[in-house]
Amino acid sequence: MPNNQFKKSELYSFITGKASTAIARRLQKNFKQRNVDITIEQWSVLYHLWKEDGLSQQALCDATFRDKPSITRLVDNLEKLKLVKRVPSKDDRRINMIYLTPEAQLLQEQTMEIANQTLNEALSGVTQAQIEIAKEVLQQVYENLK
Repeated sequence: MPNNQFKKSELYSFITGKASTAIARRLQKNFKQRNVDITIEQWSVLYHLWKEDGLSQQALCDATFRDKPSITRLVDNLEKLKLVKRVPSKDDRRINMIYLTPEAQLLQEQTMEIANQTLNEALSGVTQAQIEIAKEVLQQVYENLK
């Protein structure tokens, strides 16, 4: 069988992203155990804002691969938690810029520590060479399909 042919069960596993789902579930569990009351989806938005505060909602859509209604809902919920605030753009009032609050800044160190712990759990027994190969393969798959 050529290397690009899959049995149905292998194809299903590849498409559903079992590893990604398992990591997300473990991260959510680790957040809960440490009394961090945010979802993985909310954390992904905060993560991108920690990298660059003051992104537009569209930029958050692009960064997180989510659609506009999903980002709007996530930002709404993060506002309710007092972790972000919307500020109309100075250049275009139709665009909202999303900024972190001081409360969100306080969460960064704790949640990044939990995320690193989770990733270490996930990569237990995986060599650095294997990680590099996986990154290269997944990047090539992404490039082929974007």
